[in-house]
Amino acid sequence: MTPQIDRDHPIPDTQIFGLRESHNGYRINKLCSSLTRAENREAYRADEPAYLERWNLVPREREMILKRDFAGLLAAGGNIFFLIKLGGVTGVPIYQMGAQMREETFEDFLASRNEAKAV
Repeated sequence: MTPQIDRDHPIPDTQIFGLRESHNGYRINKLCSSLTRAENREAYRADEPAYLERWNLVPREREMILKRDFAGLLAAGGNIFFLIKLGGVTGVPIYQMGAQMREETFEDFLASRNEAKAV
């Protein structure tokens, strides 16, 4: 049987999110998932460092969250669907996250979208 993911032959310009990445990003994704609850969003906004302490993040994960390094969080195993929740709480729109993940300016990223006026 051929494996679904062939890590020896990656598709150019893509990033695999499989079991390995899910395991690596567990703490990040669990924290982000918690932000679906209004009381957690309020607690996060009230005291971000204290909220981050609850999740046993390693220093690098904590630093990426505080710096809003969404490209780094994605590479560390963050799932985009969970990272969007973090972006919503921290005021980082999905198009800004996308630009960062593609290493483009916000303007260049918008120009590559079908409707540049959607921000």
